[in-house]
Amino acid sequence: MNDTLTSYLGGRWVSGVGAGADVADAVTGEHLHVVSSQGLDLSAAVSFAREVGGPGLSSLSFHQRAALVKAVAAALGERKEELYDLSARAGATRSDAKVDVDGGIGTAMVYAGLGRRGLPDDTVIVEDEPVQLGREGLFVGQHVLTSRRGLALQINAFNFPVWGMLEKLAPALLAGVPTIVKPATPTAYIAQHAVRIIVDADILPGGALQIVCGSIPGVFDLLGGQDSVGFTGSAETAARLRGHAAVTHRSARFNAEADSVNSSILGPDAGPGTPEFDLFVSALVAEMTVKAGQKCTAIRRAFVAEHQLDEVTDAIAARLAEVVVGAPGAPGVTMGALVGLAQRDDVREKVSRLSARAAVVYGDPHAVEVVGADAQRGAFMSPVLLRADDPDVEAVHEVEAFGPVSTLMPYGSSERVVELVARGEGSLVGSVVTHDDDFARDVVLGIASHHGRVLVLDRDSAPESTGHGTPMPQLVHGGPGRAGGGQEEAGLMAVVGHLQRTALQASPGRLQRILTQQ
Repeated sequence: MNDTLTSYLGGRWVSGVGAGADVADAVTGEHLHVVSSQGLDLSAAVSFAREVGGPGLSSLSFHQRAALVKAVAAALGERKEELYDLSARAGATRSDAKVDVDGGIGTAMVYAGLGRRGLPDDTVIVEDEPVQLGREGLFVGQHVLTSRRGLALQINAFNFPVWGMLEKLAPALLAGVPTIVKPATPTAYIAQHAVRIIVDADILPGGALQIVCGSIPGVFDLLGGQDSVGFTGSAETAARLRGHAAVTHRSARFNAEADSVNSSILGPDAGPGTPEFDLFVSALVAEMTVKAGQKCTAIRRAFVAEHQLDEVTDAIAARLAEVVVGAPGAPGVTMGALVGLAQRDDVREKVSRLSARAAVVYGDPHAVEVVGADAQRGAFMSPVLLRADDPDVEAVHEVEAFGPVSTLMPYGSSERVVELVARGEGSLVGSVVTHDDDFARDVVLGIASHHGRVLVLDRDSAPESTGHGTPMPQLVHGGPGRAGGGQEEAGLMAVVGHLQRTALQASPGRLQRILTQQ
């Protein structure tokens, strides 16, 4: 029996050969399938995207493409229970799965609306007014945006197999650019099933969407100046890919979302009994336990004023004690497993490095009580809270344990916490929890240069706040420095990132005739 996960290339489902990589159920340890792309014609897939997918998409108007994006979201919405069930095999609880699946569907719907309202019913965007370039007005210039003639290659992380795919796919479709998806191996089966749902619905033009499960040897050698790469993963891998000749010599666009030691800051005004104190504790516990802490936006460093440290430690430990770890769907379970044993081992190793200079004040990285499953066969781990009374320890600003782990640290002033946050060398998101306007202003403006997004949370915004860890498709998701230096989502700016900006120069009449005949 061939249990190799199939890829969708050239308009058909095909299977790789060879040993490949074994993928197991994160909860039971049961073998699921093999992931291999060996023997697949990836060069033909690239050509199919460019020669079939590109023309099919770029011939449609932006409004027609927006309708496709909406139809993709609707098709996934009709069968999302299937994706929830598969997500459980990756250790996700039902609420975890909804973050990924419903979040991705919602993101696609937002892009469909943005395209319908914010883009013309045409294949070209006239970006600005004509600029007179000659004394008599006989020669003018104007900027336009058109579809590029390449492809969008997305290389995704394991933690959001649906959302991570859709947040890249929707802007590319709106821009008229075909996509090849390369999902992370541990959760490739979830992304693959999402693509299968889209294919079954027969929504997109041929070649607009392909998926390759497994490695993509040689594909970067085929990329050039009309292509783009959207990468989510480690900073080390991002640096290696960014150094490929496709990027450095042939100018393929490269966007990376990488490691991020995100932080949250509790204002000195927010003592026990204040709404802000409770909001901070709730947010930190949620970020540690949702998807077992496997979120690129999770809070890894939590800063509190020196006089609050003991009280915050006790409050968070008490909340973590209420967390029930176990099989998704088992009675009372609120946190599932990590994606696999290898990931659990990696998090344990990172906790070991952190605990050399910071004390573990809650949890045991090597032991946990589990409901409905075997703690050894499944990739289960207790939430772990560390406390570094000395915030100058380098490891807490450099080591990211990509799991249910966070470190508490004290600060003495707004200037001091700004300096400590900056030691993360660039983050996707930071949050400031305070009701003090002066503290909020000093810290927000101090840390903004090191973040792609900053959330200010207090009693006024809490009723509608989407939270520290939730990027919104209308706003930038990305960050400087260590976080990759790229931007995803950001509304129509993400669409523009796939388009070519060209300055047209002609007589006013000729320019008008060219643009009105599109």
